[in-house]
Amino acid sequence: MKPVGGAALTRESLLDGTLHAAVRGMLGPDARLMTDAERADQVQAMLASAPRPGRVWVFGFGSLIWNPAFHFVERRTARIHGYHRQFCLWSRAGRGSPEHPGLMLSLESGGSCAGVAYRLAEGTEATELDVLWRREMFAMSYRPVWTTARTPQGPEPVIVFSANRAHERYAPGLDEATVAHYLATGAGPLGRCCDYLFDTVDHLRQLGIRDRRLEALERKVRARIPSQ
Repeated sequence: MKPVGGAALTRESLLDGTLHAAVRGMLGPDARLMTDAERADQVQAMLASAPRPGRVWVFGFGSLIWNPAFHFVERRTARIHGYHRQFCLWSRAGRGSPEHPGLMLSLESGGSCAGVAYRLAEGTEATELDVLWRREMFAMSYRPVWTTARTPQGPEPVIVFSANRAHERYAPGLDEATVAHYLATGAGPLGRCCDYLFDTVDHLRQLGIRDRRLEALERKVRARIPSQ
């Protein structure tokens, strides 16, 4: 399948509403999406429950690793415990479409996950979390929670986005062959779903992080795409 382009996930497209307008157009008028008031309330609630006020970190396990879109002042490799990376969310308006759905990563309970932690500058937390919420929580398919990230410089409190198991996008228990199929065939306005997988594996390797399950999945998906 050829890539499908036409949209970009940037700080600017999040703030000016162009990306959300494209998503709304694909999902239709009945899609339940987060309102501005809901977003503001959630951001304030997260900050109010911060374990260490004034020291807010965000954990990236997928595309946040190479395209965070929010501003930060420090970046570290990190590992969280109690969660693992899993392709368990349908994508029908980003790297997928109603005709060619894809799958996106989320965090499921159990195990551990290595990725990147970003520290927000003190005094900018509400502004930058607003950008992050526009990106990650627009469709409300994630559940933001606080946990602890282990970094080379010591533990830090981080916000992570785990799977919202009550959401209609949630796709638990898919076998590897099914996941590989949808990653190989999914495409939407943000591009091919397979490239999301490839970029994740590539950027993890650049950081010295090996995710054997993702690397095995990458090989299976590449084998399904003639151009690869």
